[in-house]
Amino acid sequence: MPTAIALRHVHFEDLGVIEPVLRDAGYGLRYVDVADHPEEIARLDPDLLVTLGAPVGADDVVRYPWLTAESELLRRRADAGAPVLGICLGAQLLALAMGGHLVSGGSTEIGYAPIELTESGQESPLRHLEGVPVLHWHGDRFTTPPDAVRLAATRIDPDQAFSQGPTVLGLQFHVEADPGHIERWLIGHAHEMASVGVDPDRVRQDALLHGERLTAAARAMARDWLAGL
Repeated sequence: MPTAIALRHVHFEDLGVIEPVLRDAGYGLRYVDVADHPEEIARLDPDLLVTLGAPVGADDVVRYPWLTAESELLRRRADAGAPVLGICLGAQLLALAMGGHLVSGGSTEIGYAPIELTESGQESPLRHLEGVPVLHWHGDRFTTPPDAVRLAATRIDPDQAFSQGPTVLGLQFHVEADPGHIERWLIGHAHEMASVGVDPDRVRQDALLHGERLTAAARAMARDWLAGL
């Protein structure tokens, strides 16, 4: 049985709606909670690595030293073409490890909104997300690494997704977030929402409005990506 490991930074930001897709694809899945087991990061070598989101700056290695080990792990996997999926913070770390840059300030996106697919994105597993509002929750953003292909954008963020071959995928947005558990996000990120003036009830209502369609599209995207590994 192939193994999949998800690096989890905060407990409510888990694999959500794509977890059943991984299990159905035959992966033995386990989480490594970075806060509890930072010493494990450097030793990980699963068949598939997923690194999830967190309200932490991807370059803030002084305050969060484990970021160095996680970035090095992602660099090794990208260089080797080993399957890796980075989401939000995970995508930012992956982009930095592959030669991209981190941009801070001026692009906070919180809430449900569609992405605009590039021509390459329309030919990728992300095609299932076309026209479907996905959950955005970030202040920092990445630039697409030099050897990667840009897949998606939004009005204020030209770099929302990238890939390198069939095995490396970075997503700035949260395709995995379970709309049925959005209240966990609203509680966990309450301070950030208040600081930028986002009404939690708007996010709550949008999760209800778009949840069923988004869940189906996210799972279709995940199935396609896994099938191409």
